[in-house]
Amino acid sequence: MAVIHRTTLEPTKLELLTAWLPTRPWYHGGAGEPELTKAGGFRLDDPEGEVGLEFLVVTDAAGPEPAAYLVPLTYRGAPLDGAEHALVGTAEHGVLGRRWVYDGCHDPVLVRELAALIEGRAEARAQDVTDAPDREVTRAYAGEDPVPSEFTAVGDTEEDTELSTPDGTTLRVLRTPRPAPDGTPLAEPGAAGHVAGAWDLPDGTRARGLFFVLRTTPGE
Repeated sequence: MAVIHRTTLEPTKLELLTAWLPTRPWYHGGAGEPELTKAGGFRLDDPEGEVGLEFLVVTDAAGPEPAAYLVPLTYRGAPLDGAEHALVGTAEHGVLGRRWVYDGCHDPVLVRELAALIEGRAEARAQDVTDAPDREVTRAYAGEDPVPSEFTAVGDTEEDTELSTPDGTTLRVLRTPRPAPDGTPLAEPGAAGHVAGAWDLPDGTRARGLFFVLRTTPGE
């Protein structure tokens, strides 16, 4: 169970992302710095209790129109071997000390637990409350076999990050989530599974949309 500490983080998550987001191909902000606010997200538990797993949605007001970004993050007490390219930054936690913050798409612990969530073996947890489920996060899986957990990030596009397994299963991280119209099913045609969630829009309303899409057959 992840414990939410009421303490400081220096620099803050938003400060780390302000420097990191403009380096991503799926960032579409203006020429200046991002103007970020936290808009939503959820957590998963690491069964070993070692790695913090967070799925953060931020809204950026720096571009022509406000844009939402989905950023899976992991928080570790030591560097992750071979993941220097995925390091978002380091920060000092008021209780836990130095934390190494990574793009979670490249962290095997987060990817494993995300696969468990899609399959229904893990539960989304509230972002800011200890030991509370997040009822706004929904998942679905239509397959009969277990969801693979050994995904590797293979590349970024202008909209998402794709992870894949040797057998051709793919997991798309929808980096720029879009609000689904009212009454529209939160699913993608032909997909084997998905995770959907909610976040705040700049006008104060609450949006829902897809965060992750799983496909088990190439070309689905």
